[in-house]
Amino acid sequence: MKARMPAGFGRPDMNALMRQAQKMQDDMKAKQAELEAAEYTGSASGEMVTVKMNGKHEVLSISIKPEAVDPDDIEMLEDLVAAAINATVKQVDETAEAEMGKLTGGLNIPGL
Repeated sequence: MKARMPAGFGRPDMNALMRQAQKMQDDMKAKQAELEAAEYTGSASGEMVTVKMNGKHEVLSISIKPEAVDPDDIEMLEDLVAAAINATVKQVDETAEAEMGKLTGGLNIPGL
């Protein structure tokens, strides 16, 4: 006579998996809100131009040191502003990726 295995033996508990997925989703939403509210700062050329941005990639402020302003070389100032913005965007993106990666355990979840 064969011994019967208890119901569900060797199968994942779908309710537990759903609860775990919901908790991960809730944690991710909370972390996303936290990241969006955080402020990030980037700069260019030894902080001649400094940009402050939030996690939604909205520029909050731009600070330009007087010595960075040369009326005869506006193009250099434009380049410094662009470089500072790009440095800040990179910081926002890398921070978000690292923090969300901690929650997902390295899973590649679309949209993150």
